[in-house]
Amino acid sequence: MVREVLVWLQTGLGKGTGDTAQSWSEALLGSLNFWGLLEGTHLISLMLFAGTIFVVDLRLLGVTFRRTPVSVVSDRVLPLTVAGFALVVATGLALFFAKPLFYYHNVWFRAKLVFLVLAMLNIAVFHMRVQRNQSDWDKAETPPSAARISAALSLASWILVIAMGRFIPYDWFECGKPIPHLANVLQDCKASEKGAIDKGDLSRLKGPAK
Repeated sequence: MVREVLVWLQTGLGKGTGDTAQSWSEALLGSLNFWGLLEGTHLISLMLFAGTIFVVDLRLLGVTFRRTPVSVVSDRVLPLTVAGFALVVATGLALFFAKPLFYYHNVWFRAKLVFLVLAMLNIAVFHMRVQRNQSDWDKAETPPSAARISAALSLASWILVIAMGRFIPYDWFECGKPIPHLANVLQDCKASEKGAIDKGDLSRLKGPAK
């Protein structure tokens, strides 16, 4: 069901008549200059968003700005975080719209989404539970363990989100190539146009070396 919607999104939405007609998704992907601008904006906005989060996380860990209250650091960078987040979401959705099937069958993109969900859940837990008594430790050079654990999880999650995004362009586990069975399953290669080829099956077909 999901794949059918993505097929329509990539090849059908906005497509006119004629042999050279393109869907909106295909037109966006084929617009080389705009695509480069979009991708560059996404990376820069991600640096802004993640960078400001890292500043707060490092303060919560007691590594930087130890004499500055946590609330002061957070309030100063919050507008930049919100702006960065808005740009990341907008440009990220546009990039996905240009190649929805590619991302759907990409194990790195799927891993990125998993770590993104974990990062967002960590933020929710921090604001709903850990931050409830922030007034008690706001000025402490080293916040309590719950705040430090949340900050460490935040750092790890966002670093992994960025790393998984960086791996997306590489074709190490591209569908249609001999790859491990688990990779074929995780990115649903069987449903893709290129199909699923298990590396283990090829090894067995070749037989023992002579």
